[in-house]
Amino acid sequence: MNYRILGRTGLKVSELGFGAWGIGKVQWLGGEDQKSLNALKLARDLGVNFYDTALAYGNGHSEQLLAQAFGNSPEVVIASKIPPKNRIWPANPKTPLSEVFPKHYVLASLEESLRNLGRDAIDVYQFHVWTDAWADNDEWLETLREIRESGKVRWVGISVTEHDAADVLKALNTGLIDVVQVIYNIFDQSPEDELLPYCSKNDIGVIARVPFDEGGLTGKVRPETEFEATDFRARYFRDGRKQEVWERVQAIARDLDIELDRLAEIALRFCLSDQSVSTVIPGMRSPSNVKSNAAASEAGPLPKEILEKLRAHRWERNFYL
Repeated sequence: MNYRILGRTGLKVSELGFGAWGIGKVQWLGGEDQKSLNALKLARDLGVNFYDTALAYGNGHSEQLLAQAFGNSPEVVIASKIPPKNRIWPANPKTPLSEVFPKHYVLASLEESLRNLGRDAIDVYQFHVWTDAWADNDEWLETLREIRESGKVRWVGISVTEHDAADVLKALNTGLIDVVQVIYNIFDQSPEDELLPYCSKNDIGVIARVPFDEGGLTGKVRPETEFEATDFRARYFRDGRKQEVWERVQAIARDLDIELDRLAEIALRFCLSDQSVSTVIPGMRSPSNVKSNAAASEAGPLPKEILEKLRAHRWERNFYL
């Protein structure tokens, strides 16, 4: 496992992190706690020391599993998130901050996450939804300063809204945000336009999420694939979207002259090829996921000629809507 520095935090994190949404079991079907615990422990054995969770993942269940797996081990870096009070993703710029992140709610959420994790402090605490319409809000700025000074949060981050990577630059300009988490993958290359250069210049840590486009870039989502109605992916890949994704991943495989079973590795290495990315966090729910994903770190960044071919597969769209 290779390691990188998470921006100005100075934290040395595995470049392959563990995305822990799926182990919360809500919205992603098929999760089993014992299998999840086995996956968490195997990831640690393979050198993964960065784990990204959220209070909203299974109403704290994901955080609780991390506590079961690791206790309060200082060798494990934990990032968690404050869910929006109104539970609406993505954020609406017209919604007042008081309905999403009022100070008393942020502080109460922090205490709940600390209890779930069994820790005195969270390494990286992120706002789980965002719009820069709030960046100059006095209450938000006061809340930031209070949690930073509380000793219960080491570093503060923002999880950037889906497919709008630049909608965080005003918040970063406050100097009070240390880390951003952003969708970045072969299809959504938009962070390269403004956000990643900004983060590199200003020493902001970058967590790349959704490297597989919710499974689309693994080559396993096909026109005939079916998801249970309560599975998040049933909505994400609704209507004719599975066919669109299937055609596009086949085009990638043809351009690179690879078999589809190598696509997931290529997708992870694409993210890691940008040195401003500190860590990439694929969702992992089983030991087999962990083994295959961990190999991408060993393989290293992609050659320049492969990256140039992948530029042509940028795809502007938003399946979250």
